[in-house]
Amino acid sequence: MRGDGDGWVFSEDGGHFWGVYGAAGLLLRAPLADGTPAVLLQHRAPWSHQGGTWGLPGGARDSHETVEEAAVREAHEEAGLAADMMTVRTTVVTATASGGEWTYTTVIADAAEMLATVPNRESSELRWVAVDEVAALPLHPGFAASWDALRAVLQGDQQH
Repeated sequence: MRGDGDGWVFSEDGGHFWGVYGAAGLLLRAPLADGTPAVLLQHRAPWSHQGGTWGLPGGARDSHETVEEAAVREAHEEAGLAADMMTVRTTVVTATASGGEWTYTTVIADAAEMLATVPNRESSELRWVAVDEVAALPLHPGFAASWDALRAVLQGDQQH
């Protein structure tokens, strides 16, 4: 079902950003067998915007949703993840445009184990990737630009 947030926002400099009310993605963390952290990444389908790159399950936020609700809904739609299998920890605004009126928010959540996934047509693949190996992949430009800051949040959260 198409939500009321689907659509492009155009900035004065000609950039375009998906999500009339902004967008959100889920950075889901779970332990590998040896206890080191891994995150769930989506290999974007070739036909999609920035296809062939790795990023997060996510998409447009609808007018009635919080960023957490949008990210969890998108993760369910794109990866088959159930909301009750994860715990949302924090949110980080990782991109802004149109004078701050458009934002992309990364919602960081934890799962007790690497959950099974079911990719939809927007994904070529879904994969649990060790945190130390993420930067070696061809990342979506927006995710690549925010990865160092997100990794620092993940590492800081582990120390508590």
